[in-house]
Amino acid sequence: MKPQSMTGFARSDGYWQRYRWTWELRAVNGKGLDVRLRLPQGSDHLETDVRKRLAERLARGNVQVALSITLAESRLELVVNEAALQAVLDLKARLGDVLDDKPLSLEGLLGLRGIADFREGEEDSAALETRDGMILGDLDVALDRLCAMRGEEGEKIVAVLGRQIDRIAELTGTIEADPSRTPAAIAERLSEQVGRLVDAAPSLDSDRLYAEAVLLATKADLQEEIDRLNAHVAAARALLEKGGPCGRRLDFLAQEFNRETNTICSKSNAVAVTAAGLELKTVIDQFREQIQNLE
Repeated sequence: MKPQSMTGFARSDGYWQRYRWTWELRAVNGKGLDVRLRLPQGSDHLETDVRKRLAERLARGNVQVALSITLAESRLELVVNEAALQAVLDLKARLGDVLDDKPLSLEGLLGLRGIADFREGEEDSAALETRDGMILGDLDVALDRLCAMRGEEGEKIVAVLGRQIDRIAELTGTIEADPSRTPAAIAERLSEQVGRLVDAAPSLDSDRLYAEAVLLATKADLQEEIDRLNAHVAAARALLEKGGPCGRRLDFLAQEFNRETNTICSKSNAVAVTAAGLELKTVIDQFREQIQNLE
């Protein structure tokens, strides 16, 4: 699977008999997978399945999931509170001698609070199970669309990252090939520095100065940092080629790119190397910014 972006939107609609429903999924960047559900009353039993399906398809991102269910037609049922009705009839019987003999009418009984009420008819358990299965099936449709959108955006991000990695490799090569790093240039520079020190202070031991200069030159050598930058470039390319969730590992590599570049800039004793190092830092910052959008 190719690397995906963490941002996207998807929607799916479905119906069954008198039920209509709509799923809406919105995803933005996040350090991990954070799912926030908004389910209609009476649909809480779907939460476990919804979270499981999202976790199987998504690795990172803040995802808002909303389900709305409406009834295309109403089916009211009259529900009688048998206990309340019997209590009223028992009271009528006990007080028959006191009250008039006018019989209780249906209209009168329905007018008594708590005796009867109209409510929406419910399906049996088998029908509700069928409906819920279709609702979850449409969640899969919305997830397919969300992953497709994230995949398309991911392809664009990977293309940008590939160009930035190429630029990092190019600038690393520029630093490695800079004339200031040739043995002849280093020797000439050391000789000039030691010569100026001896001229300024003839009493200094020139052999000791040369030894110290060689030690400083060894510490200032950039080859180790260059080798690590090249290794990180190869690792970043391998991650993008392998695909799948790789944002966190690329972010770690971006930190390592930055660490080696900072060291190169601090060791540099050539204007061209410093300039390439500063441009490297700019490209690495752009690289890291793009990574924040990648799953």
